[in-house]
Amino acid sequence: MSRERLSVVVTRRLPEAVETRLSELFDVRLREDDTPMTRSELVEAVKQADILVPTLTDSIDAGLITQAGERLKLIANYGAGVDHIDVATARQRGVLVSNTPGVLTDDTADMTMALILAVTRRIPEGLALMQKGDWSGWAPTALLGGRISGRRLGILGMGRIGQAVARRAAAFGMQVHYHNRRRVRPEIEQALEATYWESLDQMVARMDVISVNCPSTPSTFHLMNARRLGLMKPSAVIVNTSRGEVIDESALARLIRAGDIAGAGLDVYERGSDVAAKLRDLPNVVLLPHMGSATIEGRIEMGEKVIINIKTFEDGHRPPDLVVPGML
Repeated sequence: MSRERLSVVVTRRLPEAVETRLSELFDVRLREDDTPMTRSELVEAVKQADILVPTLTDSIDAGLITQAGERLKLIANYGAGVDHIDVATARQRGVLVSNTPGVLTDDTADMTMALILAVTRRIPEGLALMQKGDWSGWAPTALLGGRISGRRLGILGMGRIGQAVARRAAAFGMQVHYHNRRRVRPEIEQALEATYWESLDQMVARMDVISVNCPSTPSTFHLMNARRLGLMKPSAVIVNTSRGEVIDESALARLIRAGDIAGAGLDVYERGSDVAAKLRDLPNVVLLPHMGSATIEGRIEMGEKVIINIKTFEDGHRPPDLVVPGML
């Protein structure tokens, strides 16, 4: 006799191929519209499900987890970041947490380079000129940007994505520098031709481009604060495809407006989708709606990882992408 299938609740719409496979394997409840669940809907979900599949738009905090029923045994996060999940509380209540690391490395690194080029070459300004129909023809001094070849790139966070950014930047002729919580192995440094800076302040003050690629943790909150942003050269730019909380956005906007920083490219924001008007009003700031991981290939691979984590758990084994408190 076949065993009862696991009850799985998915909090957002996922690619059709992923939803189809989930439906084939599990007793799954899919989201009918592509909006985040309300708090009450999340409470109902954790009370009824064996497995919850949330995304970064869901706050899976201690208050929610403590309302979970006895059935909930696994939170199979659709995404690599888990700062929206209280992992410690989940584990205390016997609920495992898994994620989808490594899938979006290349997609996010590609978007980092796109933002670097967009800011330094003033691509959005040129696009806006064309869309308004205001272009009157080529001129020798129009929309002058700067070449990135030969510029110093300072990578803040040399994990998977930081290293992928370094490889791309080297191909563009940039000089790669980095600051990381721990220095990477010598063979990685050598392969990337990357220079390590123990002092973040010293690195920031000497770079032409800063790329934020570190996770959101208590120690990285406003790591790029007003004082540290003020160390940047007036000709330098900063891009962020990691977590918005790493940069003090108010200070960034103020320094760019004053001409103390040349520009910025942001795909993530300190207050989620609530993007400050003082950033939107600046022509030398490129803003994207969290598109760093937005490829169909990446989103399907994320779904495949979620399914593998759930299936492995169902079979009585440790999910391959188990998140362990204290190792984030």
